[in-house]
Amino acid sequence: MAHGWEGRVSRGYKLPLLLLHVSLPLLLFLWHSPPSASFLHVKMAGTTQTVLLNDNATIFCQVYGYPSPNITIMGVTWFWKNPGSATEVKLFEFFGGQQMTGRPGAMVRLKSLESGNASLQLPGIQLREAGEYRCEVVITPHKAVGKVKLEVVAFPVSSLFPEQAIVKEKQETLILCMSSGFHLDNITITWKKLSQKDPQEVFEGIITNHTIENGMFNVTSFLMLKPSLEDNMTIYQCVIYHKSLPTPQKLNFTLTVIGKQPLEHFSPLHLEVR
Repeated sequence: MAHGWEGRVSRGYKLPLLLLHVSLPLLLFLWHSPPSASFLHVKMAGTTQTVLLNDNATIFCQVYGYPSPNITIMGVTWFWKNPGSATEVKLFEFFGGQQMTGRPGAMVRLKSLESGNASLQLPGIQLREAGEYRCEVVITPHKAVGKVKLEVVAFPVSSLFPEQAIVKEKQETLILCMSSGFHLDNITITWKKLSQKDPQEVFEGIITNHTIENGMFNVTSFLMLKPSLEDNMTIYQCVIYHKSLPTPQKLNFTLTVIGKQPLEHFSPLHLEVR
């Protein structure tokens, strides 16, 4: 005959009740305990974020792991590092209810921080502020860090000259498509002939010229035409592709072709000899 614990276990007596008494305090402890460090983390806007020059930029950083972060025990610090430097610069710090700004206008909205949004606001972002940004969040005693590469781009301002022209048949005509004031030299300019019969891309007679001024890029694409009468009322389109543009820029040029003027015929000169 079994005695003690062994006897009760073998008969299936009281064990579930005993486990309940043991587990309930443990469950309550786990429920009220603060999350471990592995629960606290931040989410950035991918590995790279792109903003436009002079915009009021928002560098995304969302805190996860605490249902309702208590900002009285939270610290948020933002650092910036130039691509060519190993030294970090502190742009913003919030800790113990106090804020410190190392860049004019840099801020994290405290109202947003209460819901876990630690995104950094940078008004009037400039090209020189591109680089690596680091968001560091501390909720005592835990810490989470996120990094993102920021690209600052300027979109091109484009124009076409002339927008329309009347030319004679077989007369050489030059069309200029100009894009200026943009950053990051990865622009592409193409030409299309939008005739009613067969719209097609143009590859011949194109010359492209690049210049740099004050760190900004300028590019001009020249299209040389020698039209026939069949090209009358044809639309030529300049298409500009650049990283800063959500959709390509498209500029149209209308060509009017007229026939050559016929030579005037004069009657032969008759001389009367007396």
